[in-house]
Amino acid sequence: MSRADGKPRRALLLVNGKARSGGAPLDAIRTILREGGLELVEPEDNRDCHETIARHAPSVDCVVLGGGDGTMNAAAPALVETGLPFGLLPLGTANDLARSLGLPLEPEAAARIIPTAPEKAIDLGWVNGHYYFNVASIGFSADLAGELTAEAKKTWGTVGYAIAAFRLLRRARPFTVTIEHDGRTEKVTTIQASVGNGRHYGGGMTVQEDATVDDGKLDFYSLEVEHWWRLIALLPALRRGTHGQAEDVRAFETTELKLTTRKPRAVNTDGELTTWTPAHFKVVPKAVRVLAPPIDTGANRFPLPFKL
Repeated sequence: MSRADGKPRRALLLVNGKARSGGAPLDAIRTILREGGLELVEPEDNRDCHETIARHAPSVDCVVLGGGDGTMNAAAPALVETGLPFGLLPLGTANDLARSLGLPLEPEAAARIIPTAPEKAIDLGWVNGHYYFNVASIGFSADLAGELTAEAKKTWGTVGYAIAAFRLLRRARPFTVTIEHDGRTEKVTTIQASVGNGRHYGGGMTVQEDATVDDGKLDFYSLEVEHWWRLIALLPALRRGTHGQAEDVRAFETTELKLTTRKPRAVNTDGELTTWTPAHFKVVPKAVRVLAPPIDTGANRFPLPFKL
């Protein structure tokens, strides 16, 4: 696809070499993008994703990001500030944003979509000044993010999540959190509280069965279970996004909320620990534009990375 002046669109290609598949050869992907009509701009130094996008914004038409959800998370502020649309090459471990957008998880197949895909405006979550695409959590998920090393992700992929989760599960302890939303204040005991903007997280788990990354809302849930083994029983529902129907799961939709804990607890945004409670969450509607086909909420189903 060309620009209005007939010249090829210029795409800033940024690949996170530290992503799980970030070190894979890119020649085939470059060929696909160029044959699709993109002129690629590849800076030698792209260690600071935000600075690199801002610096090249005046001279490019879009950004192609290669990496996982952490890479997308790091690029989000610059994408908001510059207004540049972005394409996604899933080179990470979980690739949950790609799943939420219904994109192929094979990088070359995803690359074929980028040159001709329409621009789709999608929402971002926001917590204490940090943007996120997928889900932000406190409790078990945040503890898991802190325990799951980059090396384990690179070596084991999505199976690494399962291995680390089962190791952590028996040590998980409930905590008290105060939830303020929609004029209400609730104090609950939970093992995890999550605020979803997108659909998928944790390698294909589902925050809510009909959630999309462009619905203008946040989907909250709290796992108020008495015993750790109850989480195992909830896994099929967590995979489908129907866990909100369980008696020991609190779930609701909102656009803004606050979570407060007695002691500060880490907040996990898209797999990275970025801030602490007290945590103020908001949805930012239509915050960025992605090069992707229309979102199909019915067909986007993914298997668990391990057997139940």
